[in-house]
Amino acid sequence: MRVTIFGSGYVGLVTGACLADAGNHVVCVDIDAQKIERLKRGEIPIHEPGLEALIKRNAEAGRIEFTTDAAKGVEHGLFQLIAVGTPPGEDGSADLRYVLAVARTIATHMSRYCIVITKSTVPVGTADRVRGQLEATLAERGAKVEFDVVSNPEFLKEGAAIADFMKPDRVVVGTDNPRTTELLRALYEPFTRNHDRLIVMDIRSSELTKYAANAMLATKISFMNELANIAERVGADIEKVRIGIGSDPRIGYSFIYPGTGYGGSCFPKDVQALIRSAHQAGHEPAILNAVEAVNARQKEVLFHKMTRHFGGELAGRTVALWGLAFKPNTDDMREAPSRTLIDLLLKAGARVRAFDPIAAAEAERIYAGVAGFSLAKSAYEAAEGADALAIVTEWQEFRSPDFDRLREVLKGAVIFDGRNLYDPAMVSRFGLTYYAIGRGKPLADA
Repeated sequence: MRVTIFGSGYVGLVTGACLADAGNHVVCVDIDAQKIERLKRGEIPIHEPGLEALIKRNAEAGRIEFTTDAAKGVEHGLFQLIAVGTPPGEDGSADLRYVLAVARTIATHMSRYCIVITKSTVPVGTADRVRGQLEATLAERGAKVEFDVVSNPEFLKEGAAIADFMKPDRVVVGTDNPRTTELLRALYEPFTRNHDRLIVMDIRSSELTKYAANAMLATKISFMNELANIAERVGADIEKVRIGIGSDPRIGYSFIYPGTGYGGSCFPKDVQALIRSAHQAGHEPAILNAVEAVNARQKEVLFHKMTRHFGGELAGRTVALWGLAFKPNTDDMREAPSRTLIDLLLKAGARVRAFDPIAAAEAERIYAGVAGFSLAKSAYEAAEGADALAIVTEWQEFRSPDFDRLREVLKGAVIFDGRNLYDPAMVSRFGLTYYAIGRGKPLADA
C-alpha cells in the first residue's frame, strides 16, 4: 500500500519504518530540511533500538523515502498519516496548530480520495477540526474531493517501539465509515495475523482511549509513589508490598515500581491535556489533579533526602548522578526527573557530575554553559571524589556495580537510589549508607 506520513519525529519514523518493512511504499514528509537531509544520509535523529537498521534496510530496498515536498507526499499516499507534535500550551492544553496545518496542506494538494489519519495524540474532537479544515481548504480551492478522517492513536513505548508496532497489544481505529475500517484492517493485517487485534470504535472514543491509557499508567505510578512515601514513614518495605499486591492478577506487576516520578514526552503532557479537556467539558478531574501533584512532589524526593542527610549543607558538595534519560533505552530527557534533581542541586550550590550511556549529548545541549554541571565518560568517573551518588535512571549497567570500587572512589560513602535497584542490607555490608524509595531508614521530607 502507498502511505504518506507527515512528521518525521519519533512516531512518524517508527511507524514509517515498520510499515515499509511489511512491504508498503512509505513517503515521510517533514518541513525540517536539515532533518530530511540527515535521514537521506541514513542518520537517525532519535535513539530507538533497532530503528536505524530498519530504516537503512527499507531505504535501500526503495520502500521508504524522505522529502520536504508536501505535494509529492499527498499525491503518493492513499493513507495520509498526521504524526506531528502536539506540545502543551501554557494552560496544559494540546497545541493543535501543526496538526491543522498538515490538514490544510493535504487539502491544498489532494486530487483524489484519501484517508486522513491522526496518529498524533490529540484531544477529543480533533478529528472534527481536521475534517473542518479539510473541507474549508477544499472549498477555498473550489474543489470537490472525497476523503475520510480516521483516528488511529499510537501505543509505542520509547525503547521498545519497534516491538510494540510489530506485535501490538491492540490497534485502535476510530472511524464513522465501514469502508475505512476494512482498508485499515488490510494495512495492519501483517502485524495482527495470529489473531485480530483491531479494535474499531467511534472517532471520539478512539481519541479518548489514548489519553485514558496514558493517564491510567501515570495514575499507577503516582499511586505507588504515594504508597512508598507512606511505607517509609511507617517502617514498611515498599518492594515487599509491591510483590504482595502485584501477585493479584487484578493489579499485576506493570507500572507499580516506586521511583522518582514519571517523565518523558507523553505522560506529563497527556495528563495535563486530559485535565484541560475535562475543565473545558465542565468537570473537575480530582484524581488526575492528584496524579500530577504527586508526581511533581516525587521528583523532589531525592533532593529532600540529600538535604536531610547533609544537614542542609549542600553548597560546595559534588553529587554524582547516574542516569539522565527519563527511562532506559532512550536519550529523551523531556520532563525527566533528573532535570528536577539537577536544577535543585545547582540552586542549592552543589555541583553535579553526571553519566548516562545514551543521553549525554542531549544533556550537553540542555546544560551547555551551565556552571556546576559536568558530564563524565563512565559511571565510575562520575563517582570519583563525589560526596554522594544519586541513581535516577535504571539503566541495565547500573544494576550490578562493583560496590568495593564505589566505596573506594566515592568521597562520601552514601547512595541515594531513586529506582530501588539494590538490596539495602547487601549495600550496607560494603560500608555504604543507602537511601532508597519507601524502604530502609525512614526519612521525613526536609
